[in-house]
Amino acid sequence: MQTSELIEKLSSELRPVDRRIVPHVMLAALGIGTLLAVATVCLAYGVSLDLDHSDDLGLLVLKLVFTGSIVLITFSALLKLARPGQANRMGVALVFVPFVVIALLAAPNLMSVPDAWRNGATIGRAWPECLLLIPAIATVPFALMIWALRKAAPTHLKRAGAVAGFLAGGVSASAYALSCRDASLAFVACWYTSAIAICAVLGALLGPRLLRW
Repeated sequence: MQTSELIEKLSSELRPVDRRIVPHVMLAALGIGTLLAVATVCLAYGVSLDLDHSDDLGLLVLKLVFTGSIVLITFSALLKLARPGQANRMGVALVFVPFVVIALLAAPNLMSVPDAWRNGATIGRAWPECLLLIPAIATVPFALMIWALRKAAPTHLKRAGAVAGFLAGGVSASAYALSCRDASLAFVACWYTSAIAICAVLGALLGPRLLRW
């Protein structure tokens, strides 16, 4: 068989790849990772929510809007990074929008706090727990997203790893918010952001190794 005949035969046997497979796998990984993160927090630490206090409920909603927007934006960016040639720097840059918004919301809130209480409002009581638990809880969602990305063909491995870290951190922070007892928007802007950033840095470091073809 000549080379041209072999090529023709092989090309005739090709079947188109279903483009929906990768998004479905990634969505399943996100769903499972979210359920496991929430279950871990609820079983290990319980839910800290007093429905009789509207301020507590309002802050929880703000926390979940903040962390949920991170999840949605990073998932959208990750769908593009999963395909060769579709990486978009603008899409990745949008990841930082929720962090800017929460900082802008926290600033006037912090300025309204008396000077004697301001340091406590920012630092809070649970900042070591926040910095430790959010990255720890994020390990399973991160592992699931890496598994899903390996079903695709990302070419920007470091960037994909970083965005996967952001996504896992957002999922973990959403779950952690159900248990977090620090009722300060400044605490969220400072320590949630720091914990999610740790997840992103670790993702960027691990991405090239874990996503290598």
